[in-house]
Amino acid sequence: MRALILSDIHGNLEALNAVLEAAGSYDVLWNLGDVVGYGASPNETVERIRSLAQMNVRGNHDRVCCGLASAVGFNPVARAAAMWTQKEMSEVNRAWLAAVPQGPLHPEGFPGIVLAHGSPLNEDQYILTMRDAWGPLQQSGTLITFIGHTHLQGGFCQHSEEWHELHPRYETPNEVESWVLDLTQGTRYLINPGSVGQPRDHDWRAAFAIYDSEAESITFHRVPYDLTAAQGRILMAELPEKLALRLREGR
Repeated sequence: MRALILSDIHGNLEALNAVLEAAGSYDVLWNLGDVVGYGASPNETVERIRSLAQMNVRGNHDRVCCGLASAVGFNPVARAAAMWTQKEMSEVNRAWLAAVPQGPLHPEGFPGIVLAHGSPLNEDQYILTMRDAWGPLQQSGTLITFIGHTHLQGGFCQHSEEWHELHPRYETPNEVESWVLDLTQGTRYLINPGSVGQPRDHDWRAAFAIYDSEAESITFHRVPYDLTAAQGRILMAELPEKLALRLREGR
């Protein structure tokens, strides 16, 4: 079974379309949250994910943009985007987003797998360092937990007394690339597929991952997309210019 894992699309339709085209064949699609916020195509991205994903986990921007939570804790740029998105989304899409469950979720047919947005312990927690990963890995009863939220592709793993950070290695900027992680028995993993719509690891390309349960591997991917069109949508919507500029910078 092959699972396509997406996270942090953030209303970037051009990036989402490029990822879906590059992903090839898969059996299920898992969405780890933050379908909207920042980008200027909230309705289109929600509708594509609604039609394709078998499992969805809500993200913090999803929660705010559909009206379940306040934007008070967001910085001014994120708040402006969330308020615009809330008004721009159709009633049907807002209702769908409001019904998306909080993680962690256990996908049927994939024993030992958990899906979350920030952390399986707290949906809003950022797992950025080994210190952050220690608690979730120690307390996890599953082999692999897929998370998003940080917009950083990679992850962490623990085997007995050994702890490691995982960083995909790419060599050809601006082109399609992939990096395979072969899974080791007896090891627990926290895996972030990276952000589809707003990467923050200084690589502007859209990020995603594919989990292959039979091959016992996770393949990380990066794909270029129509960046100019995504930026143009943001500027035409009169969203903060910073949201367009940061897409090129990958941060």
